[in-house]
Amino acid sequence: MASRLNPYLSFKDNARAAMDFYKTVFGGELTISTFGEGNMAKDPSEKDKVMHSQLVVANGYWLMASDTPASMGTPRPNGTVSLSGDDEAGLKGYWDKLSAGATIAMPLEKAPWGDSFGMLTDKFGVPWMVNIAAKH
Repeated sequence: MASRLNPYLSFKDNARAAMDFYKTVFGGELTISTFGEGNMAKDPSEKDKVMHSQLVVANGYWLMASDTPASMGTPRPNGTVSLSGDDEAGLKGYWDKLSAGATIAMPLEKAPWGDSFGMLTDKFGVPWMVNIAAKH
């Protein structure tokens, strides 16, 4: 198997809702395992939290996420997920779907370097950047 670079997002307690949302954005196959299913719930109230989830999309995108149990403290910062390429319709479609309930830091529009670029933080607090390469 070839190596792969894929984001792994950390949530406090809404990984399932976030991954369900990302499935509506990107499509693909979503699998979810809970701490209870893995016999890893130290606190019975956290048995339904997501221990591991992954969204595998036909275009090669692979997004993973989990909830953070209280015993592990505050979730790790996520950083920013970047989508880029020259598929204008596809990337614009992702932007439009990610924008639902999002805070737009920079609208998706023509940037000084010639590409279309935008930044937002989705309704789950995950920052995204979208860069659509200019046609030459």
